[in-house]
Amino acid sequence: MEQNLIEISNRYKQIIEETRKKHVEVKKRTNLISIIRVLLFIAGVAGIIYFFNAGGVVVCSIAAFTFLPFLALVKHHNRLFYKKEYLEKKIEVNEQELSAFDYDISSFDGGKEYINPAHLYSYDLDVFGDNSLFQYINRTSTLFGKEQLAAWFNHHLDNKETIEQRQKAIRELTPELSFRQRFRILGLLYKGEAADRQEIEDWIAGENYFKGKKGVKILTLAVPVVNLLVIFLALTNVASFNLLGFSFVLFLILSLKFSNRVTKFQIVYGKKLGILATYAGLMEMVEQKNFKSILLLKIQDGLGVKEEPASIAVKRLSTMMNALDQRNNILVTMLLNGFLFWELRQTIKIESWKEKHATRLTSWLNAVGEIDALSSLATFAYNHPEYTFPAIKEKPFILKASEMGHPLMDRNKCVKNSINIEEQPYFVVITGANMAGKSTYLRTVGVNYLLGCIGASVCGKKMEIYPSRLITSLRTTDSLTENESYFFAELKRLKIIIEKLEKGEELFIILDEILKGTNSLDKQKGSLALIKQFMTLKTNGIIATHDLLLGTLAEQYPENIQNHCFEAEINNNELNFSYQLKEGVAQNMNACFLMKKMGIAVIDA
Repeated sequence: MEQNLIEISNRYKQIIEETRKKHVEVKKRTNLISIIRVLLFIAGVAGIIYFFNAGGVVVCSIAAFTFLPFLALVKHHNRLFYKKEYLEKKIEVNEQELSAFDYDISSFDGGKEYINPAHLYSYDLDVFGDNSLFQYINRTSTLFGKEQLAAWFNHHLDNKETIEQRQKAIRELTPELSFRQRFRILGLLYKGEAADRQEIEDWIAGENYFKGKKGVKILTLAVPVVNLLVIFLALTNVASFNLLGFSFVLFLILSLKFSNRVTKFQIVYGKKLGILATYAGLMEMVEQKNFKSILLLKIQDGLGVKEEPASIAVKRLSTMMNALDQRNNILVTMLLNGFLFWELRQTIKIESWKEKHATRLTSWLNAVGEIDALSSLATFAYNHPEYTFPAIKEKPFILKASEMGHPLMDRNKCVKNSINIEEQPYFVVITGANMAGKSTYLRTVGVNYLLGCIGASVCGKKMEIYPSRLITSLRTTDSLTENESYFFAELKRLKIIIEKLEKGEELFIILDEILKGTNSLDKQKGSLALIKQFMTLKTNGIIATHDLLLGTLAEQYPENIQNHCFEAEINNNELNFSYQLKEGVAQNMNACFLMKKMGIAVIDA
């Protein structure tokens, strides 16, 4: 395992070193071209001034030999500048991966906006937020990818075939480091905004303003024809060139009638739709890739590879939007509108594109998001070659895992444990001292179960799961805004669980210290009754508790309840934890010992 991790780390370091060398070369070329451009411009201006009286041919020749190369170098300089940005982002992406090896994930988005204390498991398992599971795995570079990955974490799969298809897609993408990194870098070069999806969907849902109006269409056709006719008449001396000036001014004034509507459209949607060129580039990558797995081929087909590829259609829209931006140059706009009714023609072209393609645009962007999310899970698998993809089983319920650890725990310190549930109903009751590892174990099981149910690799040597719905109660909080006590909040969660079970839903339940908001006697009675009800409702789960009385339930349900514990040992007046799961009920508790160590008097009754 250690050797594989070193190889992966060295691969990232190699990419950084090679990319830095390329970056130095591109930077040198960029600087050289900048100097040549300046010299050409100065030479051109100086030459024209010096030879101004030498005749038109000489002046035009000087302009041609200086300004034409200057313009060509401007275009080349822009390409080099983009390449320089790309290489800088590539270095940054690989440096981030090296930092992630040391559990520094601060550069990745933790999805704080998805934190929801009412969620059935994500809040308890620290799925979102700083130093969360999402932040550790998230490598999405598009808003659509981030939304998709978050949706997978919030709503895991419960169908064997669907999970296995996603597993195969992730397995296929895992060794494709170059593809995944290029996809990520291209997406990061334009960092989308939270409003992107809504604004694009608003444009799709909105009605076309110009398309379909006969008068507008006649104008766009008539204006250039009239101008060409007037030019012909003026050149043949049938009419004066003043007539051309009159028609130009007339059409220019007429175009102002539509200008406000075009401006409004450009302000609201121009940037969003123009920047779709970035997404077109990502679509093109997906279209050109030779995929094999069913899910990736389905995504690829959704981009219209067999028809007109989505990338070409979206590039066309982006080009039209960028062309419309030329109207920001007032002089150009006046000339084009006066002669061609240009901005109206461009807007109608965009509306025609919308009429033909807009219904598929959202699905195209979602396809990009799905590849983005799958690539994140593939990067997770690539960075952890010691992890495994769980075997997905049919009914009855099963959850078996060996050497299972928490992905966010330091690999050099993580103590791994196993779990074995092969019956239904079946509960594992975990007892143990404070800080012995009960809560960590519950979260380890929950996180790996969740990863397995979204198709990702899991932190364990081997795992088999049946994908029931995961539901937890580990970190119930009170709510001042809803005037809700801690205990009542916990009861609400338990009520949800019971109602779901009574409806016939299949659940995997993880509970930590149930009914901890009430007194000991009530807690014992309530806990015993709850577990017995779970037995009746034939469900599965894990319960951690300090209450050793719950360990006696294994005597009533020897085939359906299993006791495990985390023990604490006191050696030489020091408290020691092995964090290893053992069979049976815990024998050692440490509250009094810890209180004495902290100088708090413990008086025997």
